[in-house]
Amino acid sequence: MTNGSKVNKGQVGLGLRREMLDEFCQGVPSEIDFFEVAPENWMTLGGKFGRQFRELTEKHEFYCHGLSLSIGSPAPLDVQFVKNVKDFLDLHQIKIYSEHLSYCSGKGHMYDLMPIPFTSEAVMHVAKRVKQVEDIIERPLVLENVSFYAAPGAEMSETEFVTAVMEEADCKMLLDVNNIYVNSINHQYDALDFLKAMPTERIAYLHIAGHYEEAEDLIVDTHGADIVDPVWKLLEECHQYHGVFPTLLERDFNIPKTSDLLLEINQIHDYQNRHVASLKRSA
Repeated sequence: MTNGSKVNKGQVGLGLRREMLDEFCQGVPSEIDFFEVAPENWMTLGGKFGRQFRELTEKHEFYCHGLSLSIGSPAPLDVQFVKNVKDFLDLHQIKIYSEHLSYCSGKGHMYDLMPIPFTSEAVMHVAKRVKQVEDIIERPLVLENVSFYAAPGAEMSETEFVTAVMEEADCKMLLDVNNIYVNSINHQYDALDFLKAMPTERIAYLHIAGHYEEAEDLIVDTHGADIVDPVWKLLEECHQYHGVFPTLLERDFNIPKTSDLLLEINQIHDYQNRHVASLKRSA
């Protein structure tokens, strides 16, 4: 039973990499409804890459998923960086800007996504910074539940922390299905319980990806492999509980040819279409 969500049109996207530009400027497969990019990787591109990117953004829908906003950092917000992101979003008419519910800077840039301490103080700190970012970019800021490998200073559970941030910041959520599964193995909690606790009305879109199994009780979120059956099952349960949302296939390395990526993209379409059809039958 879907948790009071409306039936959204099923859309499936793909993370765009520079090595895909030549191919997709010749033509984008109809199965790909939108692309996602990290603005940091594209904002300063000129020359051929810049022209090709602009050619694609003029014809196709794009989402942005940032890497270095560092929304939970104790350091002051990098206002100039946020203004640069806004200029990029405006130039390419991109409406959706998502970021990680984490931090990657303190007295310097750490080049990794670190977990924010699960505390009430951190909830208030993040919420204040979300509003600051939104005032600059003049769009909602969408926050993603992240994979993490330690929880220093935790005073509440991940579920409590994520939902508290969403509520206090009054922001939208990028629900990463693979991150739920990864964390459920690494921290030994029930993935379905976490999934069901997420606020349906705040979900903007979904991520799904593959990962690397380091050991039975340790999974590393790599985005470098095919999606595994338990994650597909969790996506199906996400549809049943929250409804259908635009869904992005993340593949950051070990990237196969497009025809192979389309196998997983079409599988996501199939899950979406089956759920929508089942709702129509029961209506």
